[in-house]
Amino acid sequence: MGEGPQVKTKASQYDPTPCYPVLADAVAVGWADAAGTLPKGTRVLAVDGPAVLDWAAVAAGLRAAFDDRRAPVEFADVRTAVRDWETVRRLTDSEELRGDPDFARLAGGDLSDLMDPQALAALADPGKGGAGGSGPGESGAGEGGAGEGGAGESGLGEGGALRVLLGPGAALADADVLWWADLPKRYAEAAVKHGRGRNLAAPEDEPPNLRRLLYIDWPLLDRHRDHMAGRIDRWIDVTDTVGPTSIGGQALRETCRSLAARPFRTRPTFNSTPWGGHWGQETLGHNPDAENTALGYELIAPESGVLLGDDASRCVEVPFQLVVALSPVDVLGPAVHEMFGTSFPVRFDYLDTVGGGNLSVHCHPRPDDMRDVFGWPYTQHETYYLMRAGDHSKVFLGLREGADVQAFHHSAHAADAHGTPFDIERYVQVFSAEAGQLYLVPAGTPHGSGEGNVVLEVSATPYLYSLRFYDWLRRDAADRQRAVHVEHAFRNLDPARSGEAVARELVQSPRPLSAGDGWREELLGALPAMFFQVHRIAVEPGRTAEQETDGRFHVLTVVDGQGAVITTAAGHRHSVHYAETIAVPASVTSYRVHNQGPEPVRLVKAQVV
Repeated sequence: MGEGPQVKTKASQYDPTPCYPVLADAVAVGWADAAGTLPKGTRVLAVDGPAVLDWAAVAAGLRAAFDDRRAPVEFADVRTAVRDWETVRRLTDSEELRGDPDFARLAGGDLSDLMDPQALAALADPGKGGAGGSGPGESGAGEGGAGEGGAGESGLGEGGALRVLLGPGAALADADVLWWADLPKRYAEAAVKHGRGRNLAAPEDEPPNLRRLLYIDWPLLDRHRDHMAGRIDRWIDVTDTVGPTSIGGQALRETCRSLAARPFRTRPTFNSTPWGGHWGQETLGHNPDAENTALGYELIAPESGVLLGDDASRCVEVPFQLVVALSPVDVLGPAVHEMFGTSFPVRFDYLDTVGGGNLSVHCHPRPDDMRDVFGWPYTQHETYYLMRAGDHSKVFLGLREGADVQAFHHSAHAADAHGTPFDIERYVQVFSAEAGQLYLVPAGTPHGSGEGNVVLEVSATPYLYSLRFYDWLRRDAADRQRAVHVEHAFRNLDPARSGEAVARELVQSPRPLSAGDGWREELLGALPAMFFQVHRIAVEPGRTAEQETDGRFHVLTVVDGQGAVITTAAGHRHSVHYAETIAVPASVTSYRVHNQGPEPVRLVKAQVV
């Protein structure tokens, strides 16, 4: 078993808004500043971005900015150039999960598949087809930033009005300048949960749907954004629709590429759930007014953002995945890039049940099911590192020896269909939660954290397919019994993860890897089926641990002690404090972890093998 925590740290230095300077540009604030950078001679401006964005507010901001400049402008809503809704649904549905209330297959294809090319061309040049789109400031769309190069007095083409194309897919039209209006995904998810916004290519009267947002909209829009990244003339963060922040496209790309050569952090976020605890609030100071801080994303490629600017009050947030897409070899390393393309394959997050409840007992799809049914090319292997454990806390992991799977299935079905409780420990093993211990959770293994724990979840990136066996008959905010996924879960249950083999294979003891003067590194857990390993680095006060990336990225979290300073061979320095997570790109090659504090420090490290 692992060693317990050496220090009970109050994370007073935890930084929830790490920022990085913008290269060769300053962060502009407001629509007027963005409009003022439009190059002279621009005839068609495309403003692309997520579907759930409040495009009417964006259009109003742009209209006011151009009105102030006395510039004639025509607006066109690109959402009028999508294919009919039935065609869109047919193109984005899958036979395997058609009608599933919770899951959909991860969308393939391109955004262009959902657009009518003739209608799109007509929006950019009405003379070619006569498509009108929305009138100025009507249901309009758009948000703007600025093109690069010299800005004219009005930014208008000679002899006519500027035509502004607003909405997802605008970049597919023939335009002189491309602006990208972005909204961090945490806001998009919150909007849809509250019934605001529209799904991608959906008609205006179609209620927004979280299932489509997560599995259809985001994959399509992310691929579209990454494909267009080299063309973007201005990036606009529309978290504040009245006073958006923006930077030029060249500065965006240069700054993202500079991050690919140095350690950096993503902006952490916490969500509330019915089982959530309060460690994130009480120890890290996150979301003090929230119901709880159940799920904390430290680094998760599909949703995490990076803040660019001199401070959090005046910055733009860009997707972490965009940093990877612009420099995949530098970030991931050649071998990992060959294996995973531009997908960053490891995530770090917190599961906080301190003062909360048990997580559901669930599993994740086995590789074939993940690929063939759910659409991810690799599956969701996980590990639990116990940052903190309650006095009587548990970890649910693996089947009991000789568990009657048929009876388990019957009990789970009765709980789901009829609200009949059952004792999950009849079927699933329970381990005492020990701080400092790593528990491995390969796909198909039933598992869950008990109440009173803080789990640092070091996992493969897929995160949307938790298949619940049992959720304690818990109720949601609408007083409905929370959904479980009995048939999906039992189809993916791995019966080999049972009995004594669970303790032997999935609850491993640390093994020494390397050591030096005042430091050591140990392997906490590895399995042949899992493509990543979890290590732990321990450094005494005043000592330095030497590290090599060996052509693969590292991700580290300080799990004990005040923190450390990471210094790369190129001279980049970055402090990382208790509970903070940092990415070290493969291109860093070598770095040192120096403990400047008065007490020992330990860091959990993950790397692809």
